[in-house]
Amino acid sequence: MSSNPSSSGYVPPRVWTWNRDNGGKFASINRPVAGPTHEKALPLGRHPLQLYSLATPNGVKVTVMLEELLALGHADAEYDAWLIRIQEGDQFGSGFVEVNPNSKIPALLDRTDPAAPVRVFESGAILLYLAEKFGELIPSGARRAQCLSWLFWQMGSAPYLGGGFGHFYAYAPFKIQYAIDRFAMEAKRQMDVLNRRLAESAYLAGEEYSIADIAVWPWYGALAKGQIYEAGEFLSVQEYPHVIRWADEIARRPAVQRGRKVNRTWGEPSSQLHERHDASDFELRTQDRMAP
Repeated sequence: MSSNPSSSGYVPPRVWTWNRDNGGKFASINRPVAGPTHEKALPLGRHPLQLYSLATPNGVKVTVMLEELLALGHADAEYDAWLIRIQEGDQFGSGFVEVNPNSKIPALLDRTDPAAPVRVFESGAILLYLAEKFGELIPSGARRAQCLSWLFWQMGSAPYLGGGFGHFYAYAPFKIQYAIDRFAMEAKRQMDVLNRRLAESAYLAGEEYSIADIAVWPWYGALAKGQIYEAGEFLSVQEYPHVIRWADEIARRPAVQRGRKVNRTWGEPSSQLHERHDASDFELRTQDRMAP
């Protein structure tokens, strides 16, 4: 396809209409209206914290957070993690929409008080909610401002990486040079922002690991290691050594290694724990241990 945008022949109509088949790989999960498509109650487990998710970068943030809290000794951070298969439309069930009206994973239901359950959606909001609930992984004072700044930086920046660069580079039904060039430029700018920050300090909020790192790592750490979109060479990720150092250090954390497995349905069977209801599930219920 020519890089000249005027040569595509497309002229926007006066009024846009939805083509259900448009959207490439993810056409089946995107639509221009909200609300449920079918009645389906959500399952409930025995723990106060009920997570409904999938191990995308946004989902991994929350399972890593919960595993970190458990590692810090917070037994009341035990949780049930239920698999939401987004390609099959689970996120449009009535029960899920009640927890997250935006129909995106992850979604958290805190039933600590069964008479007044708390719903939390948007991954950054869930991280902040859990950090404040348990008093962990969020610093105080000026470092708190740094932490929240980087947390909200991620929430605002990642759509350019995933919905922008990732979509047009890896998933769009055909390649559009203008779109790929535009979002590759922005992805590299964001990586440079991180690299400069991580040249100054061990972690994003300073010398201590925090929810800012937990939020950013599943997206940008994976990109730095060439683990998403098969784009490491294309984006010359070796140009960001401080991001790579940080990504490797976080990846070695046992809680991170556990959190990455939860609600995962791809990769090596030993890396997939479709649902998590007890700490023993990591030893007993990964897909390599389940009967075919």
